[in-house]
Amino acid sequence: MSAGRTPSRPKAGTGPQERAPTTLRFAVALGLTAAYVTFAVWASSPWRAELRDAIGPVMAWVIPAFLAYVPSVLIGFMVFTLITLRYRAPSPDPPSGPWPEGAWPPITVVIAARGEESAIGPTLERIADLSYGGPLTAILADNNSTDRTVEVAEETARRRGLKLQVVFEPQAGKWRALNRALESVETSIVVTVDADTLLHPDALRYLISRLTGEPEGPHVCACAGALVVESPTRNLLTRMQSWDYRLGINGVKRMQAAYGSTLVAQGAFSAYRTDDVRAVGGWPDAVGEDIVLTWSMMASRGLVEYEPCALGATAAPERVPQLMRQRSRWAQGMLEGLQRNPPAEQPRVLARFVSGLDYLVPLLDLGYVFFWVPGLVLFIAGYPLLFSWWSMLVLPITLVIYGLLRRWQERHVFRRLGFHPQHDVLGFFGYLFGYRALVSPAALRGYTEYLAGAPRRWK
Repeated sequence: MSAGRTPSRPKAGTGPQERAPTTLRFAVALGLTAAYVTFAVWASSPWRAELRDAIGPVMAWVIPAFLAYVPSVLIGFMVFTLITLRYRAPSPDPPSGPWPEGAWPPITVVIAARGEESAIGPTLERIADLSYGGPLTAILADNNSTDRTVEVAEETARRRGLKLQVVFEPQAGKWRALNRALESVETSIVVTVDADTLLHPDALRYLISRLTGEPEGPHVCACAGALVVESPTRNLLTRMQSWDYRLGINGVKRMQAAYGSTLVAQGAFSAYRTDDVRAVGGWPDAVGEDIVLTWSMMASRGLVEYEPCALGATAAPERVPQLMRQRSRWAQGMLEGLQRNPPAEQPRVLARFVSGLDYLVPLLDLGYVFFWVPGLVLFIAGYPLLFSWWSMLVLPITLVIYGLLRRWQERHVFRRLGFHPQHDVLGFFGYLFGYRALVSPAALRGYTEYLAGAPRRWK
């Protein structure tokens, strides 16, 4: 099976479960969002009047748009979608497919690594401990490591009885390492795991079940796993990131998956149909190779799902500069996805809308940095022009939304998996009040670097 093989495009239209329920859900969520934004515009008219008298009619609309109306669209559509969404866990039975009946499909797990001597051992240990019932092969894609990454991997695999193949890619670039491994994949499904991602024992079973669980429905070409932060209480920064993964990222992915349009099947833990990956040319030369790959597959191969119970723990940046670089890279990857696969070119209406929402994300970051923070400073100084009573309503609304997201995850995911995260009030309030002050400037830096054509980093 060569990397250049291009199978015919599978059927990616709407299946029986998508036609009525999904379209109805979209119509309801869109209608409620429109009503919510309309209410926001009406209720904030006194605020606009104050702004118009102080700084003119243009900024009287610009500031509320950045601080209230754009967030209302993004948050409202997510919340109203999730309210109408009912989670059904994947079946525990082996799925049907081009493998023996009653058996789980053979899987290849690819781990791209460069200088991961300390992390690769525990990662392979967790892969060896998976409860998955089918044949499993691991491929370590070594991207010219100069430490003992390969030796530690081989020692761990030998000790745990894990079938491991090592491939070598001398040129720097995670996308190159992944494509080198793709050349050796002989199974119909390939799973990527980062070298510092630790999988829950049941994670792979849930992930593959979601990817392959409805063979008569629309073609699912990829499925993203769910991530939490490994060692979340290491410091305040990891505590805040833990809540971001649990509430922000998980909530957004659930909303996107409700329409078969999960926008990032992240390289840290996701499953893909091997033929579909090869059909779009493998992982692209991009800052966010997983983002661009996902959008390309969604545009030409089928649906992209998300499974909340396919849980993996990933290492989070422990220092502010590391977090800034990571979020800057994510922001660049989002712009790459928008440029290479414009939402208007997506074949499905729902995918066009969901991916098109990403055009609004930079406005959130701009609004926070240039209006929210200065407005808060002026409010504390006694000038509440920008930070109005409408802005104050964001706090209780946010608390209610986060409370519902947390309750859902604890009930449907953590309880099911026997996973018991620590209660972390300090991290939550840090996430609520201080986290955005870190990630929004980092995102703006990423947008600027992408537009300026700044050089890229390996990971």
